[in-house]
This record gives sequence, C-alpha cells and structure tokens, in this order.
Amino acid sequence: MTTAKDIMHEGVQCIETNTNLVTAARMMRDLGVGALPICGEDNRLKGIITDRDIVVKCLAEGKDPNTCNAIELAEGTPFYVDASDDIETLLQEMTQHKVKRMPVIENKQLVGIVSEADLAQHLPEEELGRFVEAIKSGPPDHIV
Repeated sequence: MTTAKDIMHEGVQCIETNTNLVTAARMMRDLGVGALPICGEDNRLKGIITDRDIVVKCLAEGKDPNTCNAIELAEGTPFYVDASDDIETLLQEMTQHKVKRMPVIENKQLVGIVSEADLAQHLPEEELGRFVEAIKSGPPDHIV
C-alpha cells in the first residue's frame, strides 16, 4: 500500500504566523514553491499560504504586504492527511477540498506535503487526469 509519506515532499519549510507577505513571497521564490505551510510556535500546522493568496487577498485588495501577516490570509481549519493514509484517501481529500497541495501530519507535526507534481510521479496517467479534472475549478471560497 502506497501511503502519503511514501510520495510526500519531505523537508517542507514553514513560515511563522506573523511573517509578513513580502518575506513569504521571497521565501517562495527562493525555494521555488507556490505555497508555504504556516506553523505556530508549537510547530503545528495553522494553515497554508499560496502565491495566489498574496496576489488576490493582499495586493488586489490594496493591502500592504509589508504589514499583512501570513496568518491573516489563512482561513478556516487547514486540510491535511496523516502520513499513514493510503493514496486513495489522499486523493479523496485533495479532490473533496479541490486543493493541489496537501500537508502530511505525523504525531501532530508537519512532516511533508504532497503536491500535484508528486502525484504525477506516482499515479497512472488516467488516474492523474481524473484528479486534475476534479480539482480544476479551484478550491472553494474558504481557501487554505
């Protein structure tokens, strides 16, 4: 059985809740990623911020990215899967919530993230196509 831990991206870097969006954007650029998990002082997942969040929820709204913090853009409870969840559960969760990235938790700590690119390396082409089709309309209004 293939698990979330088997296909996840390890070594995911979190940003702190009070990190401003300029710093978050630079970190995304430097790491070559489009999203960063937001973790609190307890190193537990508080949300995810995407490059799109910065543009749509900050810049397009006329907010100052130097004073707007990452946690301000995180809405609701973050979605995640357990490291031991099988790939079917992972796909179900990502499809249900229409997300391209899913944090992976083990012992209440963030241990990795599964992206659409990770799925592309591990799924048959037909199954990947169904997944992409299912999430293409984007996440619901409560983007996390």
